Amino acid sequence: MLASAYEGANDSLPLPGPDASGDELFRLGMLYSTGQGGAPLDYVSAHMLFNLAAMRGSVEAKVYRKELSQEMASEDIAEAQRQARQWLASA
Repeated sequence: MLASAYEGANDSLPLPGPDASGDELFRLGMLYSTGQGGAPLDYVSAHMLFNLAAMRGSVEAKVYRKELSQEMASEDIAEAQRQARQWLASA
């Protein structure tokens, strides 16, 4: 989960900085949604990143977030949204 990366537990990928663009957040979400590029397969983190990317103008992220939501349990979506709020608060 990306949340563990906030505590330094996951050093496989750099975390997006507060100035990350929608495109950068989208690309990182793609890595988590597919388990490629050194990222673990993690739909919660992917949804969180797609949500943040959509907030920063990525139209693609909105499409992928919607598709991913259909594969996720409602509690996992809620966790992804909580993590997105946490990231925004710390940015």
